[in-house]
Amino acid sequence: MFKLYGTLRSGSAAIEAAMARAKLAYTAVDAASWQPGPGLDELLGVNPLGQIPTLVLADGAVLTESAAILIHLGLTEAPGLLLPLDASARAQAIRGLVYIAANCYAAISVIDYPERWCEPCDDAMKERIRAGTKLRLHHHWRLFADQFGSGFDAGAPGALELLATVVSKWSGARQHLQAERPEFFAQLLRVEQHPDVAAVLQRHWP
Repeated sequence: MFKLYGTLRSGSAAIEAAMARAKLAYTAVDAASWQPGPGLDELLGVNPLGQIPTLVLADGAVLTESAAILIHLGLTEAPGLLLPLDASARAQAIRGLVYIAANCYAAISVIDYPERWCEPCDDAMKERIRAGTKLRLHHHWRLFADQFGSGFDAGAPGALELLATVVSKWSGARQHLQAERPEFFAQLLRVEQHPDVAAVLQRHWP
């Protein structure tokens, strides 16, 4: 059985939603780098970075990075469900997953922890870093909507739709998309309402 390390309102929600879509059983461990305790201690034993989500496979192999986990599940556990069977469409879905990881997730890390990216870093500098990074993040989401929105399948969400729906919940991205890309924003809301996904996201964001 899989073991998934994560916590509420984190990126592990995308993995939980994917596993719900694929009807995959797993054991959940509540853990996060900002939550000291037994869960974090166990997480650090399998992922020294302490990042979530972290997924341990049935054979004990460790998978980290949301996009990598979703790609693996899409290729091995749920062909045609989480990733398209068509090679060209699958390539674009993988491209979109890596786009989110490289351009959106990375920016959110800077917004959350600006002090990690400058030295010395006073409060004024932190706010300047946050403000500039948030502008860039929102630009990345506009480009994502323009490039991937036409292929977005909210009625049958796969890995790309699930990761975009979760990661866009942070740092004001949803509000920005509602104003700047309303059609894509509506697609995200449709994903949240999918029967396989709704209960997972409602647990994370009641």
